[in-house]
Amino acid sequence: MPRKEEGGDRRLTRRSFTASAAAAGLVAGGAGFVRAQGAPLKVGVILPRTGIQAESGQSCHQGAEVALPILKERGYPDLVLMPGDTESKVDVARTVAERLINEGAQILVGAFDSGQTSAIAQVAELRRVPLVINIAAAPAITEQGYRYVFRNFTTAGMIVTDMLLLQKEVFAYAKVTPKTMVLMHVNDTYGTAVLGGIKALMPKHDMPFPLGEVIAYDPAARDLSVEVAKAKATGAALLWAISRVNDSILITREMVKQRWQPMGVIAAGPGWYEDQYLQTLGTLANDMISTVPWYDPNKAMSKALIAAVANAFPGRNVATNQAYTFEALLIVADAYQRAKSADANALADALRQTNITDNVTIGTVKFNAKGQNETVHCAAAQNRDGRLIVVAPRSSANGEPIWPMRPWDKKA
Repeated sequence: MPRKEEGGDRRLTRRSFTASAAAAGLVAGGAGFVRAQGAPLKVGVILPRTGIQAESGQSCHQGAEVALPILKERGYPDLVLMPGDTESKVDVARTVAERLINEGAQILVGAFDSGQTSAIAQVAELRRVPLVINIAAAPAITEQGYRYVFRNFTTAGMIVTDMLLLQKEVFAYAKVTPKTMVLMHVNDTYGTAVLGGIKALMPKHDMPFPLGEVIAYDPAARDLSVEVAKAKATGAALLWAISRVNDSILITREMVKQRWQPMGVIAAGPGWYEDQYLQTLGTLANDMISTVPWYDPNKAMSKALIAAVANAFPGRNVATNQAYTFEALLIVADAYQRAKSADANALADALRQTNITDNVTIGTVKFNAKGQNETVHCAAAQNRDGRLIVVAPRSSANGEPIWPMRPWDKKA
């Protein structure tokens, strides 16, 4: 793995320095510049590495870092990462995208958050630099008619469809079904998009419970005691949560403090499966289920990713963030290998022809006319003593669900 050097977001590696020196006599001339065949491709990896989404952005970057040696071992061309930090802000994301392109980035990857990704997509399309989205679910991103934007991630509607099916699969397997639910959600771009999908799709899936009370909150909130008390007062058997990591910790602590013991918690999105959540809460984190875009732990590429993360970042789990960022780099390397050029149009054309089956996520990688991968799917991943076990779909499972969740004092 290349050693990072000092220098802020640029963090030039020896490999990138060599590549820059080799190209010193050439004029880039914007996104259409064609590098010599075999030269490393410069990839701007834009993530929220500081701010309220820092934990998520940093875990995404882990997937990018371990991708380089794995892809090289499998014969893919070299990539050079140019990291950029959005600071968890939409306006900064736009500025960082412009800066990295000006500094020579030939393709972009990012950015975890839907609002930040939307801003980057606008820049990428305007500058005609391909963007491969690792994580961002807002449906509108791939409904703009963009030619240079490609998303290897489920839309909010796809996530909702999968989560409804996965919930029913878990209930049927455990033979215990909740009849009531309450929904708590962050009021950001992602949270409102998923909520909209739930309202539209629940009536079509014959769920065992109606849509209960909906409680919105700010993901930057420092106290959610009122919101949790309101959810507890509904008497709902299931807490359905659309969260980020900091608020998922606050909600769990309040549930314990207020002695609220529902049948279980099923999350639709980040937070509840992340290492910060697992490490902060210890055994209290056990039994929480996240129905999210995930990886198939039984695939060969997934096993290589798991081993690489364990070696490079001891104690860290592979989850959505690492898996989908790793796969974004796989997509970039595959397109560059087939395009045999860093020309933006050649890369975009190659991305449109993508068909990867040796991957890590549940599904394959191919893009429709809008640049959306429609084959990716979610899994139900359950927290189990600091690890993450896939319990549904059963075709990708590596464990059985604990449902209902155990009482707070019996989770050890």
